[in-house]
Amino acid sequence: MEELDIINQIQQYGFPIILALGLGYFIYYVWWFISEHIEPEIEDMHIALIRVIDQTRMLDQDLIRLQQKVDVVLEYRENEKKKSGKNTNEKSINS
Repeated sequence: MEELDIINQIQQYGFPIILALGLGYFIYYVWWFISEHIEPEIEDMHIALIRVIDQTRMLDQDLIRLQQKVDVVLEYRENEKKKSGKNTNEKSINS
């Protein structure tokens, strides 16, 4: 039944017109599918990506702060070793 309708439509309007209508419907369907199904998912993924970037930046800042603290502790240890080394040298010189 549908085949006869399509054949009758082609005979009445011509193949290029029917093909253009079919292509127009196909383009509309693709546009509808993208806007209804894909765009909302892309927006959700964009929000998730922003969260991941923010968390990565926070971790990077935490690592920088931790490295600065470790550097300060190492510097204090080095200064203490130098001070204790001077004290032992002064004691040995005075003795």
